[in-house]
Amino acid sequence: MDLHELDEIRLETYDKSNIYKERTKAFHDNKIQQKDLRAGDKVLLFNSKLRLFLGKLKSRWSGPFEIKEIMPYGAVTLLGKDGTEFTINGQRVKNYMANESTKVVTSLYLTDTATV
Repeated sequence: MDLHELDEIRLETYDKSNIYKERTKAFHDNKIQQKDLRAGDKVLLFNSKLRLFLGKLKSRWSGPFEIKEIMPYGAVTLLGKDGTEFTINGQRVKNYMANESTKVVTSLYLTDTATV
């Protein structure tokens, strides 16, 4: 093999590696969910340490906690019930909807059974 061919192969491999990294990052970024969180909102915290068979029927969500501050890059500072503060990743929380009311709609279908 010629020295020029080796350089071309190396540069081609480098370009393919960059394309792979870009595609992987784009796929990862598409999976990240954007959440509308504000200071003062109530949220539930996901407990990722609860494994299978340790409490199969236990809920993996704990809380509610109050958001004290939203930091850059998705970090969230939460306030516990006893006033303790801790900072976690914003992907581990979801909105707590205790006071949300759901609209109940019922439908009644009438059929004409009389023959003319």
